[in-house]
Amino acid sequence: MPTLVSTSVVPFLGSEIVPDYDTAKVVILPIPYEATTTYRRGCENGPAKLLEASHQLECYDEELDSEVCYDVGIYTKDPIADTRNSQRVSSLEMLQVTQATVHQLITENKFVISLGGEHSITAGVVEAYRQAYPDEPFTVVQIDAHGDLRHEYEGSIHNHACVMRRIVDMGLPTLQIGIRAICKEEADLIKAKQLNVIRAREIATQPDWADRAISSITTKRVFLTIDLDGIDPTLIPGVGTPEPGGLNWYSLTAFLRRVFESYEVIGCDIMELAPVVDSVVSEFTAAKLAYKLIGYQALAQGWLKQG
Repeated sequence: MPTLVSTSVVPFLGSEIVPDYDTAKVVILPIPYEATTTYRRGCENGPAKLLEASHQLECYDEELDSEVCYDVGIYTKDPIADTRNSQRVSSLEMLQVTQATVHQLITENKFVISLGGEHSITAGVVEAYRQAYPDEPFTVVQIDAHGDLRHEYEGSIHNHACVMRRIVDMGLPTLQIGIRAICKEEADLIKAKQLNVIRAREIATQPDWADRAISSITTKRVFLTIDLDGIDPTLIPGVGTPEPGGLNWYSLTAFLRRVFESYEVIGCDIMELAPVVDSVVSEFTAAKLAYKLIGYQALAQGWLKQG
């Protein structure tokens, strides 16, 4: 197993909280990996920019009526770097290191939010949870504009366009939300395997989409993977492959809160943030989304103090 050199980053929320790994319930894991981007590059800068933007967040969450960070404890780990001995590592090595790192955090009872970086790395994150729960399947709920179900793309099975195919191949149930761009191969796979997909046009036209999505999950546990291009590009333009017609903020957060209330969410990731020059809207919105995930988990787990 390769050991990768990590570089330090500013912590989530900055000086608002005192970092203490032992007492923290939530760990933020930056994974600034970019190797297979096929359109707009820059997601390797996503984690650092999200963390910087988080310093501008209000600690008080008006929806939850709580200063969440003071009740939860949040620790930001050093990022998993993509070099070893000054050389870029392979996609497979990166997945292996990610799996080992996340699995160690799981064994130490941390709720992990991984920050990408390109979406391919989610396969390593999910494999860590599969290792942690070998006899208890969980559903991977994906927020995304794209199916990411190709067997291979541009000569690699570890391309960002293949990550959900790797997860389907693991035998895990999936729920894809916000899909609005797929190829014929992916469409055929969805039909052949009867994969659970809520397309963006359903979200726009069918008010009961969230009810159907929530009720379709048949496992007790859920892992959430959020590719930021699942959100409408008017809210987050800084992604690798933007697509019109994505989720709006309140549709997304209302759905995510219901997932946390209805199931045991075992982990999350936020992927594909590629910041835009002279704009902070993408990284700030992504940072606020990360804080929402922390708040919803805190509410579901009873971590928030009353009064």
